[in-house]
Amino acid sequence: MNRNDVTEKIISTKVSKGLQWDAIAKKVGQSKEWTTALCLGQMTASPEQAKVLGTIFGLTAEEQKWLQVVPYKGSLPTPVPTDPLIYRWYEIVSVYGTTIKELIHEEFGDGIMSAIDFSMDIQRQADPKGDRVNVVLSGKFLPYKQY
Repeated sequence: MNRNDVTEKIISTKVSKGLQWDAIAKKVGQSKEWTTALCLGQMTASPEQAKVLGTIFGLTAEEQKWLQVVPYKGSLPTPVPTDPLIYRWYEIVSVYGTTIKELIHEEFGDGIMSAIDFSMDIQRQADPKGDRVNVVLSGKFLPYKQY
């Protein structure tokens, strides 16, 4: 038994029961974005969150404990993603990464945007020309310190 086994069980149960991430997140008490990352093996659950997920997905006590182990982060199987949707994010960073970096540095100075003190919101945006995906990424600015 390992974290990947628990992730596979969660995905399999989600599909077989026809569950939606938003509904699962409401029961866990967190955003759909964070809860999905947790269920896909990228975040660490509290004991209470693991118990809720255990009820939803029929997880054993041992499987719930695996949800509480700090995971090895990074879920892509290849350096350049092959899944078309994920590849588009890679493409966005390839094309606009230097622009994002330049504009953050101009506005904030020398530092980085945290992916730890971070939130994400994904929403459908209605548009007569075809619905759009609206993604908001919000990370704390962390300046490099001088020493």
